[in-house]
Amino acid sequence: MREQLINRAIKVLEDNYQPGGFTIPSEGLYPFQWKWDSGFIALGFAHFDLEKAKSEIKTLLDAQWENGFIPHIVFHTDSDSYFPGPDFHQSDLHPQASEKYRSTGMTQPPVTGFVLERLLEIANEDGDMMEFVKSQIDKVYTNHIYLYENRDVEGNGLVYIYHNWESGTDNSPIWDDIWETMDPPEYQFERRDTSHVDPAQRPSKREYDHYLYIIDIAKQHNYDDAKIAEHSPFLVLDPLFNSMLIRSNEALINLYTKIGGNEEKLSYLKSKQEQSIASLNEKLYNSTLGAYVHFDLRNNKQIPYVSSSSFTPFFAGAPDKEKAEAMVNTLQQKFGGEGRYLCASFDPTHDRFNPRKYWRGPVWINLNWILFHGLNRYGYHDLADRVKTDSLKLIENYGFHEYFDSRKTNPDTDNSGYGGDNFSWSAALLIDLMNDKS
Repeated sequence: MREQLINRAIKVLEDNYQPGGFTIPSEGLYPFQWKWDSGFIALGFAHFDLEKAKSEIKTLLDAQWENGFIPHIVFHTDSDSYFPGPDFHQSDLHPQASEKYRSTGMTQPPVTGFVLERLLEIANEDGDMMEFVKSQIDKVYTNHIYLYENRDVEGNGLVYIYHNWESGTDNSPIWDDIWETMDPPEYQFERRDTSHVDPAQRPSKREYDHYLYIIDIAKQHNYDDAKIAEHSPFLVLDPLFNSMLIRSNEALINLYTKIGGNEEKLSYLKSKQEQSIASLNEKLYNSTLGAYVHFDLRNNKQIPYVSSSSFTPFFAGAPDKEKAEAMVNTLQQKFGGEGRYLCASFDPTHDRFNPRKYWRGPVWINLNWILFHGLNRYGYHDLADRVKTDSLKLIENYGFHEYFDSRKTNPDTDNSGYGGDNFSWSAALLIDLMNDKS
């Protein structure tokens, strides 16, 4: 069974790999290269095709802007199967945008640092992989500098996101309170995603109006970060985004130490790392909820909802022992009840929870991968094993879907795999989880 599942996962990745040296997340639904998808996808390829793993990262970083920014979608090809596409985003409005590739003007969680570290680990510190890491690491470092120098409006080591798509958790109920403060125009456009997937599983038309409006504001200011911070109605400190930055800082510190001769870079990273962890604990931890939450910079307050993002600081090594114990209690009590798979993307005990709709409740394999490694880091091995087992069981029962119902249903009678089918990071991370030796 193990070998069959891995072979199926390999086929998904091979089928989705493109001649341009990158992998689409899912045929039809997502026809381009996505930033954090590519990071997770590379980890899967590394177990059976190191050259494709390298190509995935190299191709992504090849689209980096002159200021260090890495876009969340790179439009390598022309396709009318996805909206909004390059003609809407108009990345060339920014004077330092890539001249080689059209892209979006927003980013996604900065996973590339720890991905490079994991690639080297999978390759057993092979000399060729180390040379590859050396050839790419400065681009990742430059991206971290971009984030700290352009997105840290309070100077405390936490960086903002200006769009819900930058969080990676696109239509989470967390954003509902922000939408209530906005009144965007009614946009006229043709949705492409709902021709591939049941509309009941996707964000609504009115939600898309908010999404497009925020992009239009950024475009009005030529994607200038300082002006976006001043004018965007959406300005949030995200525990997931910042935890990925902290964990990638740690990875860059480890890699630069192995490479040697990078004292100035190490000094910068260590200084930012210390500040980021302290601020994450001070500003985003909610002791009442026993979890980390998002912070609305525009309205200067925490957004008091628990989601799978709330537990990503485990992966970054940020919580102390007291916080870690509280987080585990919250995870078990709210998310781990009988009849549930870990870990739902939003609090199953909340009235906004929807187990079938995108980021409003289903299980996502990439967040489970992050949680698995985070729980193991803190010694919660039994709980980590449950996250891994639940992830593998969902894929075994329902296939390589984009996301899954967090309620335990009968695989013989219920289809609880949703969104895109043959989804690349679900396949890639299954391979990595099944090869994990921890």
